[in-house]
This record gives sequence, C-alpha cells and structure tokens, in this order.
Amino acid sequence: MDTRERMKTGKLYFCTDEDVMKEQTACLELLYDFNHTRPSEGEKRDEILGKLLAEKGENVYIEPPLHADWGRNTHIGNHFYANFNLTLVDDTDVYIGDHVMIGPNVTIDTGTHPISPDLRRKVAQYNLPVWIGNNVWIGAGSILLPGVHIGDNTVIGAGSIVTKDIPENVVAIGSPCRVLRPITPRDFEYYDKDKLIDVE
Repeated sequence: MDTRERMKTGKLYFCTDEDVMKEQTACLELLYDFNHTRPSEGEKRDEILGKLLAEKGENVYIEPPLHADWGRNTHIGNHFYANFNLTLVDDTDVYIGDHVMIGPNVTIDTGTHPISPDLRRKVAQYNLPVWIGNNVWIGAGSILLPGVHIGDNTVIGAGSIVTKDIPENVVAIGSPCRVLRPITPRDFEYYDKDKLIDVE
C-alpha cells in the first residue's frame, strides 16, 4: 500500500513522500491564484475552484482567503457559502452537502497524529474523513475534528470544537460541542428569541 492509499484509509503514514509533496505544491499554486483574485473576478474564482476541488456543485461561493492542504479531497454540494479564512485540512475526504453555510475562521480537519512521540518525531500521520449534511450552518471560529459527522439541518454554534458526531435537526455548541436543544416548530415561526419571521 503506497502513501496515497494510506492517506485515504486511516492508516499511519509518513508525511515525507516527495512525490506526494510535489502534488500538494500544485494544489497550493492553485490556491495562491484563488486567494489573489480581485473581488470583481467571480468567474475566475469559480473556474479555479472547479480545478481545485474534487467536486463543486452549483452556486458555490468561498470568500478568500481559503486555506487547504489539498482541495482535491473536498466534495462540496450545491448552494454553498463559506466566509473568509475557511481552512480545509483535507488530507482525506471532506464531504459537504447542499445548502451549507460556514462562518468565518472555521477549520475542517481530517488529519491527525499518533500520541507516540517516537512516531511524531518521524512525522507520522493518519486521516479520518469528515461528513457535513445538508442545510447545516457552522458558526464562526468552529473546529471540526477528524472523523466527525454532522447531521442534516443542524446548527453548530460559534466557537465550537466538534470532537464527535452531532445528530440531525439540533442546535449544538461548546467545547467539546454538545447538543443544546432540538430544532422545533417554533424555530420556523420566530428568530432571535422572539422576533416573528415576516419573510418567506
């Protein structure tokens, strides 16, 4: 099993494979181009994202700067918005559904390291994929750790550190992130505590 296969299967590998490092540099070159576009160059940004990402649905908008280890391991659905400073530690796959919103300064991390200092001295790593469902909102400054799943319609509160799976249809917040409450029919009538929703 070569390094690329080990990266995708949760196996330990060493981050010193020169061929893999060259491939990563190619990603970083595309990322540089994306982050140096002008605000008026929406079509150019969209074209670069099409080359950078594994999958890109319709109406995908990412506010620069974007940071990614690879880009090519990130799969984004339709109608996606990410504010500035999204960081994708996508050493293996990140799956993001449709109608997902991500606040500023969010990190989605698939890469991690063993506890053994002997292995860490040798730059050992392993990766676990991250799944984000449909209609998810991830608040500013949140961190999603390797291997987590976030269910459909869920809201992750700002500043959360998601260390384990979060189910669908809940509001969750904290460090570590925990379910605060379910999403209820009242959430479809009111916003910001007691303000009546008056738009459709």
